[in-house]
Amino acid sequence: MGVPIDGKKVAISYKEKLKKFIQNRLENGLRPPCIASILIGNDKGSLFYIRNQHRLCTEVGVEFKSIILEENVPEKSVLDAIDKLNVDPNIDGVILQMPLPSYLDEEKIISRINHLKDVDGLTDINAGKFYKGEKCFTPCTSQGIIELIKSTGIEISGKKAVVLGRSTIVGKPVAQLLVNEDATVTICHSKTRNIEKICREADILVSAIGKPRFITEDFVKEGAVVIDVGFSVLDGKMVGDVDYEKVLPKASFITPVPGGVGSMTPIMLIKNTCEVLK
Repeated sequence: MGVPIDGKKVAISYKEKLKKFIQNRLENGLRPPCIASILIGNDKGSLFYIRNQHRLCTEVGVEFKSIILEENVPEKSVLDAIDKLNVDPNIDGVILQMPLPSYLDEEKIISRINHLKDVDGLTDINAGKFYKGEKCFTPCTSQGIIELIKSTGIEISGKKAVVLGRSTIVGKPVAQLLVNEDATVTICHSKTRNIEKICREADILVSAIGKPRFITEDFVKEGAVVIDVGFSVLDGKMVGDVDYEKVLPKASFITPVPGGVGSMTPIMLIKNTCEVLK
């Protein structure tokens, strides 16, 4: 029987470390870290996420500045807002809520963020540094996935890992982070043949494809670590890519949805922001 990986518990341990770091700054007469979040429009999912970000920042002691722009805001206004945050000495991290409205040039806007404040690791400069192995910010969800795997106590080095999904936000960066940990990594996607067979060979299986309950026990090697990044609503219930109840008996460790990977992303964002000030 697999052991659920408690993302909330791992996140709390990180939260306590960050609280101590911020408290130490305050005791030394230094200001707390500050994150600025930009949202275009009023997407309910993004607004919910921002409220959670704000709540977590308040709990840890980080200042949170929310910039909400109207739905049809001109691109120049978005770029101007980013420029102001880039030069503001009291802003340490800048994040852009995705996805952007289709009429905006996503790459142009992301690249406008100062890479030294790009705590979500999305700019071309940070992406380039990341794949060259240089110090930089990396996408928060991918960082959180690695921390969850490490929390199980297993040795990543030498393991065979399979990542389902090749997005620049999760799939590709988590694959690279696993390589950095000396795993042998295969990336699967919509054009991959024999995907079930490939997944069954994995010691570590990470799914980030957004297909509810796509991963059944037939995809999973006995004793594998299964990380479910997916998030969908099925029959009014939040579910992941993994058919949790069917896979649980076969896995050694598995993340639930909710309560797994999603718990780590915002705390990694705060961690990155604190790194700016170290």
